[in-house]
Amino acid sequence: MKAPKAELRADRVLATLEKLHARIKARFPNAGLVDVCSDLIATARYSAREAADLTRPHLLWRLAALLLVGLGFAAQIWAFRFLRIQVATLTAPELVQGLEAAVNLLILFGGAIWFLLTLEERMKRQRALDALHRLRSLAHVIDMHQLTKDPTIVLDHHKTAASPERTMTQFELTRYLDYCAEMLALIGKLAALYAEGVRDSVVIAAVNDVEDLTSGLGRKIWQKITIIGALEER
Repeated sequence: MKAPKAELRADRVLATLEKLHARIKARFPNAGLVDVCSDLIATARYSAREAADLTRPHLLWRLAALLLVGLGFAAQIWAFRFLRIQVATLTAPELVQGLEAAVNLLILFGGAIWFLLTLEERMKRQRALDALHRLRSLAHVIDMHQLTKDPTIVLDHHKTAASPERTMTQFELTRYLDYCAEMLALIGKLAALYAEGVRDSVVIAAVNDVEDLTSGLGRKIWQKITIIGALEER
């Protein structure tokens, strides 16, 4: 019996994001994190469409590339036939020059074939890298929102004029940090959608970089949550 294929579904990731947005809005209706989550949902919808589009072959482009390759082969065959007819009338130096030119043309033709046949893959790679860059930028924006959420503030009542305004309770601070960690985790899942659709080593490496980034930022947040938990026990 064949095992069912496990795959990451974009619609489930998007549904989780929408629920998370509703939770953030209900808990912190005036927080900037609500707008960040809205931007993340819009990016998730774009990523779902883009990742699905990258999995589909572009038949028109492939047909055009094959047509150009066929025309190139026909031109090469005609050139060799023409050279064969002219062999009897060429001197030895002219024949060597003709063969050298034919070999150079063959090398150039091989390079042109490789360029045409890999152009679609390289275009898809660039689109995926651009989308992953947007996800990476969003991860840094989320990190900026949690950066000033210092868990030790619940014990420190000696504020200065330059201290940021902090009005959250321990519970609210924990929930805020937890929402940031969830958003970072979902960014990693959105990045993984591109690895599902594009089996390119450069794209997979970029996806791993985004996942490492979100995991590292998430660990910082969970360290803060752990500190808050220890403070509550005290």
